[in-house]
Amino acid sequence: MAQETTDTAYFDRMKEQILSALEQVIDPELGIDLINLGLIYGVDLDEAGHCTVEMTLTTMGCPLTDMLDHDIHQVLEAIDGINSVEIHLVWYPAWSPDRLSRYAKMALGIH
Repeated sequence: MAQETTDTAYFDRMKEQILSALEQVIDPELGIDLINLGLIYGVDLDEAGHCTVEMTLTTMGCPLTDMLDHDIHQVLEAIDGINSVEIHLVWYPAWSPDRLSRYAKMALGIH
């Protein structure tokens, strides 16, 4: 039981680090990070250190996909304990401005 608690605590800490790192990835068009834009739908880390990010984009034909992919890999692979990163782009549920955080709405002038 203690090992399970330790593992859970470890993965909880790692998830916090992952989400914090993703706050460093800025959408160059909007100037807001991926977390506050509501683009990250989920993150997972397995025992082998493989991190999976499930995310969407504001538009399907986003020309900055490769840049965001590169930046995500860069910040996540810098975290101790992450050995590989895989990004799954999903289109459902579709992104909408409702997913913006309060901070992002204020920064973008959306009321």
